[in-house]
Amino acid sequence: MSTQDTPRVARDKPAPKDPPPPGVPTLADVRQHLVSPAEPAVARVVETRLCTAGGAKAAGFVRHVALDVSATPLAGSFRAGQSFGVVPPGTDERGRPHKLRLYSIASPTRGEDGQGNVLATTVKRTIDEHWDDHRLFLGVASNHLCDLPEGGEVLVTGPAGKTFVLPADPGDHDYLFFATGTGIAPFRAFLGDLLAPGSGFSGSVTLVMGSPWRTDLLYHADLLALANEHANFRYLTALSRERQDDLDQSLYVQDRLETHRDELLALLASERTLVYICGIAGMELGIFRRLTELCPPDVRDHYLRLDPDIAGNPASWERRMIRRQLRPTKRVMLEVY
Repeated sequence: MSTQDTPRVARDKPAPKDPPPPGVPTLADVRQHLVSPAEPAVARVVETRLCTAGGAKAAGFVRHVALDVSATPLAGSFRAGQSFGVVPPGTDERGRPHKLRLYSIASPTRGEDGQGNVLATTVKRTIDEHWDDHRLFLGVASNHLCDLPEGGEVLVTGPAGKTFVLPADPGDHDYLFFATGTGIAPFRAFLGDLLAPGSGFSGSVTLVMGSPWRTDLLYHADLLALANEHANFRYLTALSRERQDDLDQSLYVQDRLETHRDELLALLASERTLVYICGIAGMELGIFRRLTELCPPDVRDHYLRLDPDIAGNPASWERRMIRRQLRPTKRVMLEVY
C-alpha cells in the first residue's frame, strides 16, 4: 500500500472534561518547586512575635514569623494553603546536612504586604526529652526559625502542595474549617483571601480552633476581630483541658458538631459546603466519627464513603482505615502531621 493509500487518522480535539459532581470543587491552579533544595534561596525575617493568646504564659512557645522573599522566585508565586521549605544550618549526628522541613504558609495569596513579597508561617518550638536517655531534644528547624531576629537570614525552598488550597472559584462554596495547634496557619491564609476587602465573597465560613488551654489559642484576638467584622464568619474554640466560656465543659474540635448541631448540620447538608481539616494526626478520626454519628447517611455520604462492615460502629475505627475502609470524598481536604 502506498503512502497515499494510508488511511488518515482523525485528529480530533480532546473531548471536554465533564463538570465535577455537585459540590465537588475544582481546586485553584498552583505553582510548585520553583526553588529546589539543591539551590535554596535566601529570605530575610521582617517580623517575629509570639502569637499565643497567653503570650509567654502559654504552655508552648509559638511564633508568627514573616519572611521577605522578594529576592526569590517565591515572590508572588505562592497561594494560601501551600507550604514552603526551610533548610536549617549545620549537620545531623551523622555529619550530613540537615534535611529541609516544610511549613504551612499562614499568609493570604497576596502576602503579608499585599504584594506577595512577604510570607509568614506559624512555628512552635520543639523542646522535649529523648525517650531512651532523657537528654534534652531541641527541634532543628523550628528552633532555628524561632531564634532568628528581624533581619536574620534563612534558606527557603518551594512552594509546595496543590491539594490543600481553596477552589478556583471560592465563592461557589461554603466552608467548615477544623484546626488544632499550628494547623491554624493555612486557615489564617484562607480567611485572608476569603474575607479581604473587595473579595466579593458572600458565602459562609466556620472555623473550629482546638487547643488544650485558652492561653494556647493562636491568633485569637485577630480571629475574634474578624468574626465581629464579618457576619458570614463564625469562630468557635474547643478547649480540651479547661471549660469553655459558653459551656460548663471541655471540648475537642469534633464536639462542636454537637454543641452547634443545628447550624453545622444545616451547613453540612448543603451541596456548597467543603470541609478542611489541618492539625495533629488523629484529629480527623474524631471528626469522622462524630460526623457519622450525627449526620443522616445521605449527608454523611457527601464527605465519607464507608465500607458496610464498619459503617455501624464508629467507635471501632482506627486511623489505618482512613483511605481504605473509611474514605474521605473530594469535598474533604485533609492535612495532618
